[in-house]
Amino acid sequence: MLLFRIEKSKFIKTKENSINLEKDIQILTEQNLNEIFGLEIITSEFILENFRIDTLAFDAQTQSFVVIEYKRDQSFSIVDQGVSYLNTIFRNKAELILEYNERKKKNLNRDSVDWNQIRVIFIAQRFTSHQQNVVGFRDFPIELWEVKRFENNLILFNQIKPPETKESIGTIAKGKLIKDIAKEIKEYSLDDHYKKASSKTKEILEILREKIIELDINIKERPVKNYIGYKLNWYNFVSVFVYKDRLKVYVRKEKIDNDDKKQFTKVPDSYKWGTTPLWWIGINNTNDLNYLIKVIKESYNSAPDK
Repeated sequence: MLLFRIEKSKFIKTKENSINLEKDIQILTEQNLNEIFGLEIITSEFILENFRIDTLAFDAQTQSFVVIEYKRDQSFSIVDQGVSYLNTIFRNKAELILEYNERKKKNLNRDSVDWNQIRVIFIAQRFTSHQQNVVGFRDFPIELWEVKRFENNLILFNQIKPPETKESIGTIAKGKLIKDIAKEIKEYSLDDHYKKASSKTKEILEILREKIIELDINIKERPVKNYIGYKLNWYNFVSVFVYKDRLKVYVRKEKIDNDDKKQFTKVPDSYKWGTTPLWWIGINNTNDLNYLIKVIKESYNSAPDK
């Protein structure tokens, strides 16, 4: 990847500096985990059975655990290590809950965690083409992120985007461990949410989805277990919960400016995820959509990645 700075209308190439130690990557990442991924750190060097997890983190938006591993070189198997980490986690759910509660001084319980959404993130300076081709299977929740450090204190985190695929990891890897993962992991779709809704609610949802996506081509629509999230990079600026008779829409903003009718309700701090306050509104007809979109635009415009 080429990175330039502009000097008098001229492109000057920025020199890439190597990151000498795996630990250097880990320290930088853990100190800025929320800024990079929107995650909260639980602990470093977490021992689980025979594994040492470099960084154990928690995704409050999906209520799921995240394992982060840092690699200095390319001589490792994404499949073997990814499968091993995932299966070890599924065998030791209670240990993860205990570690979270002790470190964060909270009372997370087993049933409130979405174990279907657990993922493993590998971070390295480079990945081989073979490693890049492994990500993207529907029941193999692995992410690859390249990190590059440049002169002038510039650093780049770039996710390796997988090809669109609905294949199972079982097509390239066989065995009981793979089958166990497939049972635990679920990829949620829009259909899962549409099935909950009446015909009228589906119509409202379809219009709302279109209006949100129109705001920015970089907005990512991500269905998870309980809601449909709309993100700019990691930042979820609006979440849509689908019920039979209505939609419940959450936005993130310190203060809402366009809520003249005072229809939005602030979520208590004890229930919110992240540091930005959450507000919600119930929608059961198309008449309220223009009102809602004004507030969604506020949340979008205040997103840190804007």
